Amino acid sequence: MEAPSLISLIGLAAAFVTTVCWVPQAWRIIRTRDTQAISLFAYGGFATGIALWLIYGIALGDAPLILANTITLALQLTIVGLKLRYG
Repeated sequence: MEAPSLISLIGLAAAFVTTVCWVPQAWRIIRTRDTQAISLFAYGGFATGIALWLIYGIALGDAPLILANTITLALQLTIVGLKLRYG
């Protein structure tokens, strides 16, 4: 098995950081059900962008893009769904 390249490691690190940073926001909204301060337009737009990045990653067969964007999209859709439910 070949060792991952520096570029792959940077991609994995970037995917990890940009995915994990959404966990506290999603957890807080799940726990408090308070969505007053977040913008449906902003989160909906971001979720759309993440979905497009996921499609791009799938087309390239790029594991860091696929993994990070799958998890980030799930977190974003959770937040959007809770915003729609709780206003």
